Amino acid sequence: MVIMILEKVPPALKGDLTRWLMEVRSGVYIGHVSALVRDKLWERCSQNKGAGSVFQAWSTNNEQRFQMRLSGSKTRRVVDWEGLQLIQTIKDELEPVQKRRIRSNR
Repeated sequence: MVIMILEKVPPALKGDLTRWLMEVRSGVYIGHVSALVRDKLWERCSQNKGAGSVFQAWSTNNEQRFQMRLSGSKTRRVVDWEGLQLIQTIKDELEPVQKRRIRSNR
């Protein structure tokens, strides 16, 4: 199983993905493809995303039962923490409104 989430990418790129995966919501694609196709889709999307971002997660045989990667996001990144993949929010790149919201929640 593969999941891809595309944000603010060119429409042609979204159209390309519909050949391989099903679009269940705007910008959210799922399907079952080989590892080769999964990697080729990742290459195509990460190279042609423009100013947008691309997220990909797929089933695998590890503790979490999935792996993920992210490209183009200025506010999040995938980090490895003792063998677990987690999403880290990068506070320095947040919008001023988001920074105020974090400070007010402390």
